[in-house]
Amino acid sequence: MDAELKVGDPAPPFAATALGGEYGSGQAVNLQDFAGKHVVLYFYPKDDTPGCTVQACGLRDRWPDFQNVDAVLFGVSTDPVASHQKFIEKHGLPFPLLSDEDGSIVRAYGVWVEKSFLGIKSMGTERSTFVIGPDGKISAIFRRVKPEEHAQQVLETLKAT
Repeated sequence: MDAELKVGDPAPPFAATALGGEYGSGQAVNLQDFAGKHVVLYFYPKDDTPGCTVQACGLRDRWPDFQNVDAVLFGVSTDPVASHQKFIEKHGLPFPLLSDEDGSIVRAYGVWVEKSFLGIKSMGTERSTFVIGPDGKISAIFRRVKPEEHAQQVLETLKAT
């Protein structure tokens, strides 16, 4: 990706396997499937790690509120389908996760970044969220999301649209 995405830009198209929620053990989806709807893509580093679990469980706990705002929500990470399935089952997640094993979605959205942990640099997914409007354009972006505040931030944004 050449330039960082910003509000008003067309959302990069994607195709991936969705599992969990209405997609059960896995179905192919792409952005065009959701034309005319609000789509929330929340990117997270890794299934079943402390911050990612707090974030996912926060969304799970507010799931009825998300259903009231008529938005499609997907968690996205580079973890494989089997890892997603375990994460969904362990924490009772009612929403689907997208498996982006080849990293094409994280790269298209500019969230595959250099990270540093304990002085060790590596590439990984930045915890970020993109809200895509019914017109296919990005209507909100949250970078370096705090897991415990995420669900409320997204809900407030969706309610304002």
